Amino acid sequence: MTFSTIDQSEAARHFAAKLRFETDPSDVAAAFAAGDDFVLVDSRGHAPWHQGRIAGAIHLPHAEIADRAADLIPITTPVVVYCWGPGCNGSTRAALQFSKLGYAVKEMIGGFEYWAREGLEIVDDSGPITRAVDTLTAPRGAERAISCDC
Repeated sequence: MTFSTIDQSEAARHFAAKLRFETDPSDVAAAFAAGDDFVLVDSRGHAPWHQGRIAGAIHLPHAEIADRAADLIPITTPVVVYCWGPGCNGSTRAALQFSKLGYAVKEMIGGFEYWAREGLEIVDDSGPITRAVDTLTAPRGAERAISCDC
């Protein structure tokens, strides 16, 4: 690993851009709690949506965004997208689709996996699902990890 070739101003632009276009489960949960105006979009397919999802999200699979987004979400409403987790780039594809349509969009890194692992509110077709907080992703003893304390 070579650090001597890193342009510090380029690095600063890179990390600032990441923060403009990415968010995380704790920040999204805090924004929900604060009543911020945005729509959380689950971009996974139909089977995963029915298996479990973030409470308050709407379902708009990646393949349907171009055709259905305008009917579901006003163009002036900011959008946060998520998919399965860090091993899946579905939320990146969804964010690209929304940005091409003219929406202000952020990608929730960690996706559904890290939302659930942090013990945040999830539901399935039968109602709420209670999961223990994973202490690898949230502070020990946290009831609901609204802040990762980073």
